[in-house]
Amino acid sequence: MMGNASAFVEKYGPWALVTGASDGIGRAFAVELARRGVHVILVARRQLELEQLATSLTQAYGVECQVLAANLSYAEGVQQVLECSADRDVGLVVCAAGFGTSGPFLQNDLPTELDMLQVNCGALAALSWGMGQRLVQRGRGGLVLLSSVVAFQGVPRSAHYAASKAYVQTLAEGLREEWSRLGVQVLSVAPGPVHSGFAARSQLTMARAEDPEVVARASLDALGRTGTVRPGFLAKLLGYSLALTPRWGRVKIMGKVMVGMARRT
Repeated sequence: MMGNASAFVEKYGPWALVTGASDGIGRAFAVELARRGVHVILVARRQLELEQLATSLTQAYGVECQVLAANLSYAEGVQQVLECSADRDVGLVVCAAGFGTSGPFLQNDLPTELDMLQVNCGALAALSWGMGQRLVQRGRGGLVLLSSVVAFQGVPRSAHYAASKAYVQTLAEGLREEWSRLGVQVLSVAPGPVHSGFAARSQLTMARAEDPEVVARASLDALGRTGTVRPGFLAKLLGYSLALTPRWGRVKIMGKVMVGMARRT
């Protein structure tokens, strides 16, 4: 294990930046990176949770942690992240911050929908551009973007969230081709349902869901080997079972899935 951890640090560098690090998939990425010997810049809105996580990672794995409480719904939050990380040799960036909405689009709150668009797409694009400049200058590194199984077709009752993840998926695919020749690896992570605070905020119920740790471990193992990873059994089952279905059919199927998951219609 130590040999594998040393190889990972040698390949990507001493520091990683993880957004959405206080909970769910983001937190799992931070833990897995620390387990592999990488120092971590932890970014999320909640200062206390980040400080507690930083303490636990340092005690468990002996890594350094830098904490930044920032709200990526605002451009100022993105700028804080770029400034905070400027003096670190960051070789890996994980954009895991994000949230979703569910229910009929016209019944949802517009400011919340626009906040989601900014966090899931706007902030992610700005961080990819800003941190990408540094990764390319280093000549090596990695960028991990959180897509979803809903990114590959329209999803009734989660139409805007699915559209935001389609943006992430498409961006990751394009950047991978652009940056691979520059030494930077780009990975899109398309999980299925995951145990995290995401479901509660999205007002969804999930009969079955994957553990965030499975997503983080499988994703880091896939980095540099593929462009899109579907981590865990559920993601693979959902993805491959729909692969041969026409897009219009996938839209209808995913709409029925959302009816069963949504707490409100």
